[in-house]
Amino acid sequence: MKTKLHTKTLKIRVRDKHVTTLNAMARSVNFVWNYCNDLSYRSIRERNKWLSGYDLQDYTKGANKELGLNSATVQMIGHEYATRRKQFKKARLNWRKSGGARRSLGWIPVRKDCISFKDGHVYHNRNHFHIWDSYGLSQYTFKSGSFNEDGRGRWYFNVVVEVEAEQSTGTGSVAIDLGCKTAATNSNGDEVTGRHYRKLEVKLGLAQRAKNKHRVKNIHAKIKNRRSDELHKYSRKLVNENAAIFVGNVNSLGLVKTKMAKSVLDAGWGILKTMLEYKCDHAGIVFEEVNESYTTQTCSSCGVIPASSPKGRAGLGIREWSCSHCGTTHDRDINAAKNILAVGHGRLAVGIPHYNQAT
Repeated sequence: MKTKLHTKTLKIRVRDKHVTTLNAMARSVNFVWNYCNDLSYRSIRERNKWLSGYDLQDYTKGANKELGLNSATVQMIGHEYATRRKQFKKARLNWRKSGGARRSLGWIPVRKDCISFKDGHVYHNRNHFHIWDSYGLSQYTFKSGSFNEDGRGRWYFNVVVEVEAEQSTGTGSVAIDLGCKTAATNSNGDEVTGRHYRKLEVKLGLAQRAKNKHRVKNIHAKIKNRRSDELHKYSRKLVNENAAIFVGNVNSLGLVKTKMAKSVLDAGWGILKTMLEYKCDHAGIVFEEVNESYTTQTCSSCGVIPASSPKGRAGLGIREWSCSHCGTTHDRDINAAKNILAVGHGRLAVGIPHYNQAT
């Protein structure tokens, strides 16, 4: 049986002694990007011709020697520019700024045949970049990659590799109710508390009022890392233990435009959905978003919407309630998750023949 492979992006920290070299290369990348931006816009305006990535490649040929870049990197910048221009349907994109308060974070694309790994360092453009190899890169074959800078000025090597898909051995099914009080609660009662921004909000405010930019960036990074770590562990546990995962189709993009924006963004619903989607795909299990309408109000025991259930904005503060029809006491989020699970099973039975065949 042929082994199923899937791609995965590994993010590895580059040692700080290479910051000067990478910053110089990033400035050259910005120069090439801005040149392509100006050239393409002039071609559209003066000749009504949209330059492709191959057209831009002809105009930038030989520039790598003057700019200190690999020739493949220069070519990739032109193709990436043409791709993004088409994606955003604009005749001219934003300029990449190399200095000032709003400078662009460093980005250096590299082609797979121009990077190699040996003895704890990545070799590219006649430079040996030492890294903290937390993945054991020697066991992987590189497909494509890039060097990227974060908001704190730290550089990372991001590389796409192929790994074998590990099929899940879980046999259960679970549903997730997304919320603000707790970021996620599943039908088994496990939850993600979230609220990492709220926990560090006071410290962040003090640093902002003191105009300590370095401290502000560090706190934002800590919030992001804590949220990502918690969601990764939670999603991995669910994928390992279940054969089907359902989540409510809450509209997070719509809610960020309301007064609930801070809580919605702090919960990280979109991040959790993305993690579950690709992890379920790699593990070969079902992941589905289902209609969560009335799942909070409906009693998961008798299926009735009783008068005692929480309703509307006034009911948001009700965390526990008892069904006036059957007398069952519910935790608000667990009850909603159980109803989402019931809806998911209904959709799975009638509308997803591909998964039915597998079972």
